[in-house]
Amino acid sequence: MPVDNPYTDDQNDQKAALEMDEIARTIFAPIYPVIAEQIKATHGITAGTCIDLGAGPCALSIALARMTDLRLFAVDKSPHSHAIAMGNVKEQGLENRITPVKADISNMPFEDNYADLMVSRGSVFFWEDLVSAFNEIYRVLKPGGKTHIGGGFGTVELKNAIFEKMAQKKDGFEERSKKRGGPENMKRIKTALDESLAGKYKMTQSDIGFWIHIKKELAS
Repeated sequence: MPVDNPYTDDQNDQKAALEMDEIARTIFAPIYPVIAEQIKATHGITAGTCIDLGAGPCALSIALARMTDLRLFAVDKSPHSHAIAMGNVKEQGLENRITPVKADISNMPFEDNYADLMVSRGSVFFWEDLVSAFNEIYRVLKPGGKTHIGGGFGTVELKNAIFEKMAQKKDGFEERSKKRGGPENMKRIKTALDESLAGKYKMTQSDIGFWIHIKKELAS
C-alpha cells in the first residue's frame, strides 16, 4: 500500500488538493520549470502528446506547455484536484494546450499506443496498485515513447530551500519525504516495475530525487 496517502476520502482529498495547489504556487513554484527543462533535455520530446500522471494542480503540465509544443493531458482521479487544475489551466490561458482528465492511472481513457511522453512528479507514492498502473502506462505509451516518472526538486539548492521553508510549517514534510524515498518504498516500486509489462526501464536515485524512465520498444 502507498505511504501516508492523504487522498483517502472526500474531506481529506479536498484538504490535500488545496494544500498542494497552495505550495505549488508558492514554495514549490521554482521547481516546475527546472524539472520541465530537465525532461525536455533528457528525452528530446518537444511535440506530440504528453500525459501528466497524478497532475494535481497542473503545475508541471503548465511548465511543459510553456517550453514545448506538446499537447498535454493532465490526469488525476481526485475530483478536487481536477477542479483546481481546470481553474489553473484557464487562468493561464492554456485551455487549447492542456486538458485536465479525471481518471485513475490504472484505467485511463486513452487508446493503446497513444502518448509520446508520460510524466509525473510526486504522485507515484500514492498509487494504490503499482503493477496495474505501470501496465496501463505501458499500454498507453507509443512504441518509441518514454516516461519521466518519480519525484524530485530540480536542483540541490532548490531542494534545500524548499526543505527549509517547509520545516517552518512544522507538518512533518521532511519525515514524509524521507519515508517516500526510503529503501522500503523504493523496493516496492522496483518490484512492481519488474512484475509489470514495463520491460526496459531505468530507475535512478540521487540527492534531488528519483526518476523512472520506461521506453516502449518499437515494433519489430
